[in-house]
Amino acid sequence: MKRLGRAVRGLLGMLAAFAFLVGSWTAAYFILKSLFRRFGAPSSDFVSQLLGILLGFFILFCIGGLISLFSRGRQRAFYIPIMNAIRRIAQGDFTAKVEDVERYGQFGELVEGINEMASELSRMETMRQDFISNVSHEIQSPLTSIRGFARALRSDEISRETREHYLDIIEAESARLSGVSDSLLKLSVLESGNFPFEAKPFRLDKQLRNMILACEPQWMGKGVEVEAELAETTVTAVEDLLSQVWTNLLHNSIKFTPAGGTITISARPLNGGAEVVISDTGTGIGEEDMPRIFERFYKADRARSAGGGGSGLGLSLVKKIIDLHQGEVRAESRAGEGVVFVVTLPGPAGKQQT
Repeated sequence: MKRLGRAVRGLLGMLAAFAFLVGSWTAAYFILKSLFRRFGAPSSDFVSQLLGILLGFFILFCIGGLISLFSRGRQRAFYIPIMNAIRRIAQGDFTAKVEDVERYGQFGELVEGINEMASELSRMETMRQDFISNVSHEIQSPLTSIRGFARALRSDEISRETREHYLDIIEAESARLSGVSDSLLKLSVLESGNFPFEAKPFRLDKQLRNMILACEPQWMGKGVEVEAELAETTVTAVEDLLSQVWTNLLHNSIKFTPAGGTITISARPLNGGAEVVISDTGTGIGEEDMPRIFERFYKADRARSAGGGGSGLGLSLVKKIIDLHQGEVRAESRAGEGVVFVVTLPGPAGKQQT
């Protein structure tokens, strides 16, 4: 449809140019005829024809100049909204938008592109501001605790038990601060594309078994039962990165599963790759929070997460690592009914760095 419209406009333009040309030559003919009748015609037909051609071109250029002068204002009015929007975007105002896209005809796609660019830049600016705000909050909170309890330790009147309690809190807050810094660094490296993505085949079931044993003090100390169904499964991936994925998911399950609860880990080959399912009988996640759990710093239950020392970066790191492997991670949950995380990794042919 657009091609047909352009073809019609081109044909109309050619017809208009032809009409101007014919009109100019016709006007030149009658003007010269009137002049020759009054002042006499040249003795040579060649001179008469040459004068007619020159006068025809002169009239054509005059008409073109008048049209250009008339349309210059319209062209300026046509481009002013576009230039104003570009200037506002360049100055950091990403709310700029060119209205009435339809009036720009063949330039409509360009105008839509400018609007989409402004919208995307606005979204990125909002994310940047939220990120800075969240980082500041996550760093400020443990620093405030450390400073407060360090100041309290200066008192000679506190008991040994209280002093030990304060020192435990300072140590825990320091570990939390270190965890935030480490997660941010890992996310930054992964997103910059500087991480050496060297995928190699390895036994996923053995890795998961080792991760479960490494977390044994945590889940046994809390009185949580862990069940594993690990079929022999080989994947081609970056082993260290996947180790980070299982660590974060297992620690989340242990953290939010009460004593007497159960965590189940299963792994099986799937279409040349693998599927890993980690489920628990913990507190679960509300339906309204599910779409946002992989966002940086997002905590489905902020009071509970803060008490557990979480930074809200673990699941965003999991999502980034699985995306780098061109896999998929999804969660299923209802508040009070536990959480199920399903991680799907593609076969070797699909392992390419994004």
